[in-house]
Amino acid sequence: MSEPTAAHEEQGAVISTQGLTKRYRGGQLAVEGLDLSVPRGSVFGFLGPNGSGKTTTIRMLLGLIEPTGGSAHVLGEPMPGSARRVLPHVGALIEGPALYGYLTGRENLLRYDAADPTADPRSRAARADRALERVGLSAAAAKKARAYSLGMKQRLGLAAALLQPRELLVLDEPTNGLDPQGMREIRSLVRELADDGITVFLSSHLLDEIEQVCTHTAVMHRGRLITQGTVAQMSAGARGRLAVTTPDPGEATRVLKEAGVADLVTDGEEVSGEPPHAHELADLNAALVRAGVRVRAFGLRRASLEDVFVSLTGEGFDVAG
Repeated sequence: MSEPTAAHEEQGAVISTQGLTKRYRGGQLAVEGLDLSVPRGSVFGFLGPNGSGKTTTIRMLLGLIEPTGGSAHVLGEPMPGSARRVLPHVGALIEGPALYGYLTGRENLLRYDAADPTADPRSRAARADRALERVGLSAAAAKKARAYSLGMKQRLGLAAALLQPRELLVLDEPTNGLDPQGMREIRSLVRELADDGITVFLSSHLLDEIEQVCTHTAVMHRGRLITQGTVAQMSAGARGRLAVTTPDPGEATRVLKEAGVADLVTDGEEVSGEPPHAHELADLNAALVRAGVRVRAFGLRRASLEDVFVSLTGEGFDVAG
């Protein structure tokens, strides 16, 4: 195994790309000039609307498709050239697991394990049982996979990715199509895997998913990287919305509008909006009091990742990229 470059060692990056680009035949640009750095030990949320280039990036990182420009390193090795050395240390679940419905969950894992040329057949059964236990499917091991719920199928796919010890787990939209309970199960499992020291690279178009489980995130839009950093840094990057609770929402809206507060929204007794950068919040509160507005609560609501996305792109997050 070749030595990682000094730059990758210094950054402690499990995944890093420099100018990574993919242009398909016909000129369609899927990913352009991507510079990405995924710290070791992180739960890294790769965030963007459907069509923003997330899956294309993952396919390049795993050596499934060739980039048309730039470079990518995974575990310090260049991809796709080092795929044979790198991929045994990487577990992946892309666009849902491929399962044999007529086989049990355990039998599916035995098939997956048998397809791995590096797997010792003498310990195959023990590996399958250990993986099933890790994802909470031991009780359903003898059930046919076709009888599994979507959440159980996703967990079985994760079990397949965890048959061997992994340094990195790559998950592409792991909660897609799941009901709320299934989503909670997968999120809980991701946290447990991270606690075990596995770096998790998770792509998603669900903002709350990233905020709930990830330590770091990168935002993609129309094939380009918009920003990356810790989740806390991202949320701090947007100022947040002013929220005022008052029994006089009409008068409060008038006063705040005159003071330069933009995008005002009234919901019952709450008035919220984007505060002007030139005003101190205390000045806005004083203006309300001077106008006779009864203020019951006043403050700045923490910015969400959706706020960050809108502030960076000027578009809602449901825009197809």
